[in-house]
Amino acid sequence: MRVATANAYDSTIELLAKRQADLATQQERLSTGKRVLKPSDDPVAATLAESAANRLSRVQADLRALEASRTSLQQAESGLAESGDLLQRVRELLVTAGNGSFGPSEREDIARQLEGLREQLIGVANLRDSAGRTLFGGLGGAQVPFVDTYGPPAAGVVFAGQRGQAAAGNTSLPQALDGDAIWMRIPRGNGSFTVALDPANSGSIRTDVGQVTDPGQLTGADYEISFAEVAGEMRFTVVNQTSGTPVLTGVPYEAGRTVEFDGISLRMDGDPADGDRVELRPATGPTDIFRVVQDAVDALRYQGDNRGAHQQQELERVMTELDAGLDRVLLARGRAGEWLNRADSLDSLLQGRADDHEIEKSRLEDLDMVKGISDFQNKQVALEAALKSYAQVQRLSLFQYVG
Repeated sequence: MRVATANAYDSTIELLAKRQADLATQQERLSTGKRVLKPSDDPVAATLAESAANRLSRVQADLRALEASRTSLQQAESGLAESGDLLQRVRELLVTAGNGSFGPSEREDIARQLEGLREQLIGVANLRDSAGRTLFGGLGGAQVPFVDTYGPPAAGVVFAGQRGQAAAGNTSLPQALDGDAIWMRIPRGNGSFTVALDPANSGSIRTDVGQVTDPGQLTGADYEISFAEVAGEMRFTVVNQTSGTPVLTGVPYEAGRTVEFDGISLRMDGDPADGDRVELRPATGPTDIFRVVQDAVDALRYQGDNRGAHQQQELERVMTELDAGLDRVLLARGRAGEWLNRADSLDSLLQGRADDHEIEKSRLEDLDMVKGISDFQNKQVALEAALKSYAQVQRLSLFQYVG
């Protein structure tokens, strides 16, 4: 069979071009470090690598969201710590206000300090994170969740956010806390009932906040304790105002004595006057920490009759409600701390997943550099040999011997 010279040249040049292309491709793989540069290089590996890349992208998105939540929770925890410090300062001022030697000017000075602390509490409740989101707005709502209103019918602080707390997910945490549950749900009185003095009292009768001794006997009714002097002896009567029936009648009064009725225990002190009254009302709904501080201010500025007994009665109730509010703040801070600990665990978990997906993606599409360099050198030697042999074959022509 006769092979034409031109055909031999064309075939050889085509093979040389292919070897050069293979060498260039191998050089590109070495420079990029990738074995699979396009799907046609390895369809199965390219498909699996794309799937691993998608999973890696989702994990990285979860990590970014987790970091945003962690930042918000850290700022919220810091705000709760500041709130706790402010409430502790309020408590210290209330203890100081109980000093019997204080006059109107000293009490007014404490009242002004309490007003300043109340304003600071509102500022803490309206804190925002670095992204401008409210930290204690619950599930959303107004940009300013806690609004201080003046005058009827909604005097005091109202919650303009949306109550509720976003649930933590497997890879996510809430970015805002429910401020309504933290500051706006403080139990009134002792949580079951409240005790108040009749403003018309002329004696120095006062009580503690009371307690429940037997929840099963509670009636949820209104009660009134009235005092009357009988034959030179002070006696008191307890009447169920809801049913109109007496519970205790003509009991001799003794300062510091604890009276019990219908599952309620109450200690009474001071010297009552004839006609003085003490009112017990069921705690029908919660109060808020801002109202509690304002009640303390109002008690310190009370100018009615029997001011000392009234102030002591009100301040003792305020202290009880303040302690309950402080407990809720500490509980919320503990929850934020738990979430921050969980954020650390989730971060480690997601980082591990990201590393696994990165390793899988690398295994599928990255180049073994040792093998890649060896292949490159082999292709380079093969191309050099082909070029040399082509140069020698090129001189083997019949025309060189004719003439």
